[in-house]
Amino acid sequence: MITLTDKLQTLMQEKSLRLRKITLLDIAAVQEIERNSFPDPWTRETLEDAIISFSDTVFIAESSGEIYGYIICGIEDTGEDCFGHICSLAVRPDMRKMGIGTTLVKRAERAAIMDKATAMQLEVRVSNTEAIRFYTKLGYEPVFHICGYYADTEDAIVMMKWFRL
Repeated sequence: MITLTDKLQTLMQEKSLRLRKITLLDIAAVQEIERNSFPDPWTRETLEDAIISFSDTVFIAESSGEIYGYIICGIEDTGEDCFGHICSLAVRPDMRKMGIGTTLVKRAERAAIMDKATAMQLEVRVSNTEAIRFYTKLGYEPVFHICGYYADTEDAIVMMKWFRL
């Protein structure tokens, strides 16, 4: 039986999949993945701001110049605690279920830990059961709901993963 890890390793070997920081030159490809992944994709300006603001914690998965997925993660320091915050994660529809999203999340988690974060948080649509299952498998737990969080007034579930440091 071929596992998800086997698929990702094969992809990384055959296609030279690598992770790197997002640059402003990647905006068009990231926007395309956004449009194919979310009902309310971020604008170009929002993406640019995030890439500039969170330059140490934004990554893409690519091979031979083709971008397969990305993660935008920020660091929030409350003065008492420091948390990573997954703002956006998406993988091209034809490249899903191959471990790319998991690899991107783990890379962002490592970057957050390097920035002294003790946990990672994110928001997910209550209707996005596939994403909720994905994050649960990675150790994220639902902590509360936010009513009307999205532009279409759909509620969000806030999920968190605490790091064992």
